[in-house]
Amino acid sequence: MGLELSKIYAVWLREVKRYTNSKSRMIGSLGQPLLFLVALGGGLSAIIPGFNYQAFILPGILGMTLLFTSIFAGVSIIWDREFGFLKEMLAAPASRETIVIGRTLGGATTAIIQGILILVVGILITGIPFPPLMNLLSLFAVMVIFSCFLVAVGIAFASLIQEVETFQLVMNLLIMPLFFLSNGLFPIDKMPVWLADISALNPISYAIDALRTLLIGQGQFSLLLDIGVCIGSLIVSLAVASYLFSKTSI
Repeated sequence: MGLELSKIYAVWLREVKRYTNSKSRMIGSLGQPLLFLVALGGGLSAIIPGFNYQAFILPGILGMTLLFTSIFAGVSIIWDREFGFLKEMLAAPASRETIVIGRTLGGATTAIIQGILILVVGILITGIPFPPLMNLLSLFAVMVIFSCFLVAVGIAFASLIQEVETFQLVMNLLIMPLFFLSNGLFPIDKMPVWLADISALNPISYAIDALRTLLIGQGQFSLLLDIGVCIGSLIVSLAVASYLFSKTSI
């Protein structure tokens, strides 16, 4: 098991170094979430008296950051396939499940770094108080589970798709509906019935609801249900990603 852990660490470290060595990527990926928070949040807060809409959507923007960063981490598999590195990795004495776990943890780490940056800047912009320590630790745990789930989804799709352009197209068609059909921007109890029903079936809604509960105390589901759905989604996505990656061609 120690040997497998060292292999997981090696794959994780490569993913993290690829991210931290690209300062432009780190800075550029903050643009869209901050635009949503400042422009959309600030604009709607101004026309809704007595309601800090920026504070309400901050957990949604945090979820959006994790969503975009995590799922697109799967594109590295396609790049590695094109440049031949994936062939070398698969020839190494490591199981494909080990590679999937290492990539999942690496992609989740980069997403969490982005999420923490957005969280700190968002708290400063919205003016909400920093949560208690236990809430922050629970918030971090939810971010880890949520990010790992999304990275595994990205790996599953990247195992089936051969071209980077196709992957980006498919992910864009998947990500935007997942986010806008969740409770990231609007409370479920204010949605039309049909949209509320769809949002209640969307696992993204439960992750964002957990983040919102821990950050500003305005969740609409129980925290236990939120975390249970996140863990269940992670288990399913990891199983699917491991299976599809084991069948991937070079």
